[in-house]
Amino acid sequence: MGIDTHQEPLVYMREDSHVCRAEGFNASSRVQLKVNGKQLVATLNIVDNATLPSDHVGLSRIGIKRLEVADGDRVFVNHAPVVVSFSAVRKKVYGHTLSDSEIQSIITDISEHRYSDVEIGSFLSVCAGRRLGLDEIIGLTQAMVAAGKRLSWANSDRVFDKHCIGGLPGNRTTPLVVAIVSAAGLIIPKTSSRAITSPAGTADTMETLTEVNLPVKDIQRVVSETGACLAWGGAVNLSPADDLLIRIERALNLDGEGQLIASVLSKKIAAGSTHVIVDIPVGPTAKVRSKADAEYLAGLFVQVGKACGIQVRCIITDGSCPIGAGIGPVEEARDILAVLRQEPGAPQDLRRRALMLSAHLFDFAQGGGLDKATDKARGILESGAAWQQFERLLQAQGGMKTLPQARYHKTQTSDRKGIIASIDNRKLARLAKLAGAPSDPAAGLRLHVNVGSHLVTGDEVFTLYTESIGEQDYALNYYRDNPDIFVTGEDG
Repeated sequence: MGIDTHQEPLVYMREDSHVCRAEGFNASSRVQLKVNGKQLVATLNIVDNATLPSDHVGLSRIGIKRLEVADGDRVFVNHAPVVVSFSAVRKKVYGHTLSDSEIQSIITDISEHRYSDVEIGSFLSVCAGRRLGLDEIIGLTQAMVAAGKRLSWANSDRVFDKHCIGGLPGNRTTPLVVAIVSAAGLIIPKTSSRAITSPAGTADTMETLTEVNLPVKDIQRVVSETGACLAWGGAVNLSPADDLLIRIERALNLDGEGQLIASVLSKKIAAGSTHVIVDIPVGPTAKVRSKADAEYLAGLFVQVGKACGIQVRCIITDGSCPIGAGIGPVEEARDILAVLRQEPGAPQDLRRRALMLSAHLFDFAQGGGLDKATDKARGILESGAAWQQFERLLQAQGGMKTLPQARYHKTQTSDRKGIIASIDNRKLARLAKLAGAPSDPAAGLRLHVNVGSHLVTGDEVFTLYTESIGEQDYALNYYRDNPDIFVTGEDG
């Protein structure tokens, strides 16, 4: 049918179809398709008779891909089997605790595409808001690991990783940390997700610089050559249920606590990591709003990690304002390159944060304290060794790409004077997403100010990058409707 429904399989049948009448199928019915020894559960859409020839079904692109079906193949259509595990979701709706076996059955069914998007959304919703207990989070993490592949590193008994829980625009420290610590010999096979609720994820940003859709054998080759990688985890079937859940989380703009922990740690365990640091930014408009919430989350991370056989160290950091200047895949990539190349205009807050997180990994690995570890990280960056290592990584993953340019850009100037007292991280991220990030890699914005900057009328505040005038207008209308994105106080 030529219809892109992303990852949701849809089947289209005529309203006069004798199969629909005989089986009692209606729009939104769940049906099972069988063809050439493969089968797929899909949601039915009813179309006008003129849309399809008689005795034909149409499929969305993902349906065609999963069934490996060709035009003219004979398709058998039945009622979809009852998804027994959904009764456990209903059990959770009423506040009951799920057992390990119930969680396992839910994740297995989601991984095998038996849940509709609505059903996945229901599961995510009833698990959000501290509705999952510690044992349930452990069970969810282990179930998500069991549903996919696992990498192993025969010659390395200690494998490192790093993750930030997000909520801080521009905080693209991961590529910097990977370059620094792997230049010193630590093994860090980094597999990252794409953006969930942010204008860019590490995989989105790295995809503007090099190839990230690496199969397992290529990840193993890159790590063997360089000691690291910066790949998209979804390409290698590591915790595949997580990628299906993330797609619905993105649509709902939802990132529940228990699901967050299971998502992060299942990917780390599946990637073969043994030592993981987790950056938890805290701020009034960050994902985590208070130090108490951060400490609670950190405690869960450590406990779930221990139960699953990995060591986790959480670092609670300042999340009161954006990090770096670029927001969106390409603009964040520019910041990464500027820091590694030690360019004069490189964002110093991003540099400091990357050095701090690298130091924690060095201390985790070798001890000796953070001061000594920070000196080591700084020396690797300032000597150029981190940039050389990053170049090796890019070359091993397919070579360095040329960053694309957005078709349109517009600089917004200040209509007031004073000192910037605060920036709303969530609204700033929303502004970049309305500009088209991360779907359009070159879309987003570049900050010319941050908290503490002195403004006078006419000063440049940010430059917006879009692929269309419509998106530019849409984003700027949002900016004008939300003057509290940038809050100024009295100068002096």
